[in-house]
Amino acid sequence: MQNLTDWFNTLETLEKIYWTLAIPASIAFLIQMVLAFMGGDSDDMPSSDAEIDADAGIGFQFFTLRNLIAFFTIMSWTGIACIDSGYSNGTTITVSVTAGLVMMSIMATLMYYMYKLRESGTLKLSNAVGKRGETYLRIPANKKGFGKIQLTIQ
Repeated sequence: MQNLTDWFNTLETLEKIYWTLAIPASIAFLIQMVLAFMGGDSDDMPSSDAEIDADAGIGFQFFTLRNLIAFFTIMSWTGIACIDSGYSNGTTITVSVTAGLVMMSIMATLMYYMYKLRESGTLKLSNAVGKRGETYLRIPANKKGFGKIQLTIQ
């Protein structure tokens, strides 16, 4: 453990910041990925990106927990790579923040298009207007009773 502390103390301030962000963000990213593959990010469970009930707001959400974790993971590792490659601090910050924002944009766009693939499963009665059906239980005349018909709507 002493070697790890000595190693961290020898780092420059910017590199310490990037390493301090990289480790927890990477762990959170891995946990998020494992839960997604195990089904822990399903519709049955509350999600960090879940919409508020009855909120018909914007479908494209840029600032979500999932996107922020992706931003900090990519930004910090890109920053570490830039420092190791010998870039200046200004270039390192610019490149790493840009890489993080690109990752956030990719994640937000991916989630937006995946959300559009959903179906509500709600039957829209307006789709039944003008459709032909099949009677399989006779309908009494003059509204004297009920019958049954079968329609293929959606």
